Amino acid sequence: MKTYNRIMELFWLSMGILIIIMVTVMCLKESFSSWAIYYIFALMALGTYFMRRFMRKRMEKHQAFLSQKQK
Repeated sequence: MKTYNRIMELFWLSMGILIIIMVTVMCLKESFSSWAIYYIFALMALGTYFMRRFMRKRMEKHQAFLSQKQK
């Protein structure tokens, strides 16, 4: 499960960066006002990355606490 969580974190980080790059390119090609709203998708992807990262680290700390408590 650790591998899956790490892969999904990297997926959301790469999607956020990719969306930022693509929207910026489209803003430069066309008008900024018509493409600026799509930055919301990049913020959502990056928000998902940071939330998953926070929860993974929290769960790892909790697992370490439980294993130490059991010993």
